Amino acid sequence: MTPMDDDAAAAPARPSPGSAAGAGGGRRRALGPVPVTAAWREGDPVGDRRFVDVGTFDLEGGRRIPDVRVAYETWGELAPDGSNAVLVLHALTGDSHVTGPAGPGHMTAGWWEAMIGPGAPIDTDRYFVVAPNVLGGCQGTTGPASTAPDGEPWGGRFPRVTPRDQVAVEIELARALGITSWNLVVGASMGGHRVLEWAVLGPEHGIEVEAIVTVVTCAQTTGDQIAWAHAQLGAIHADPRFRGGDYYGAADGDGPHAGLAIARQIAHTTYRTANELDTRFGRLPQGGEDPFTDGRYAVQSYLDHHGDKLARRFDANSYVRLTESMVTHDLGRDRGGVEAALSTISARALVVAVDTDRLFLPAESARIAAGIPRAEPLVVLHSEFGHDGFLIEFDQLGPMVTDFLAERVRI
Repeated sequence: MTPMDDDAAAAPARPSPGSAAGAGGGRRRALGPVPVTAAWREGDPVGDRRFVDVGTFDLEGGRRIPDVRVAYETWGELAPDGSNAVLVLHALTGDSHVTGPAGPGHMTAGWWEAMIGPGAPIDTDRYFVVAPNVLGGCQGTTGPASTAPDGEPWGGRFPRVTPRDQVAVEIELARALGITSWNLVVGASMGGHRVLEWAVLGPEHGIEVEAIVTVVTCAQTTGDQIAWAHAQLGAIHADPRFRGGDYYGAADGDGPHAGLAIARQIAHTTYRTANELDTRFGRLPQGGEDPFTDGRYAVQSYLDHHGDKLARRFDANSYVRLTESMVTHDLGRDRGGVEAALSTISARALVVAVDTDRLFLPAESARIAAGIPRAEPLVVLHSEFGHDGFLIEFDQLGPMVTDFLAERVRI
């Protein structure tokens, strides 16, 4: 989630000419002004969130964030000996609402419903599952939309953070919850970055990590991923309504939703595959529109839909800061290089790639699997949907995680 799509759903069959092509309607529909931000703000419905204050943090970049608060959700019960704790780390535009319905406080249903719950691969009848919103996010954990010490939103003043900074905050959350070891730490894409950092930093800070699962991620952000991120950041910064990040006082409809939507369109293209987009949409026009005048092709409508959808449920500043955090990701920084860092990980590891992923290439997952001493052989999911396969191919991913937790990995 560089950024991830946590709205993904299985793609429908190729649309017929004149259909809406998955864009949610025929001609462009007015949905009302886009909120200036969809960040959770103090006074909004809490939903299933819980909160804990974890203190002040000195960041890798030299800045300091005081009074950090973490929003998180839990499922299941912690065993008396604390042996059944599982940490789930979300992708770029995800949050702590991993499973559960939409409702007050939660704009969307859980993003990994098929993986977590009673009887699911991560069985909440057996495990105590914790899912925090990441530092710099916009759904309750301290981020750009949060109140700074001067009583105003942080906005553009919110400092850049790295995955190590984010894990440092999550370590203090674990301590606050009385957790001294994780049975499993699991995450995909941006969440996978933090899984790897957890596998190194957790033991260094007295919190054992017994097993990890990384899905469609990397140990070090590549030049290609940085390039895709750069275009997305440029789209947001170029939006005059971004105002350098200080837009929270603007009226709905006057926020940086155009830049955020374009950033999402760029990202969403990397989440899927060329074959899927061509098979699903091809050169079909959007229903009732004429691409030779002022109309769109169906694939353009599809991207417009996803851009608008994100702008109505996320925050532009968080998108910027979290994308920047992904750009900095390098497990080997100040640790002698990636291979040296991977070799220090003592946890059992399951590393999962998607064969058609054009954002986090399978070779990057292979590097992780080769470098961790107790890693299982690399698992490659087959999917027509590219990077978003981690949100779709549960019939493949679920049994692998189930077997890994039972120490019976099926390859």
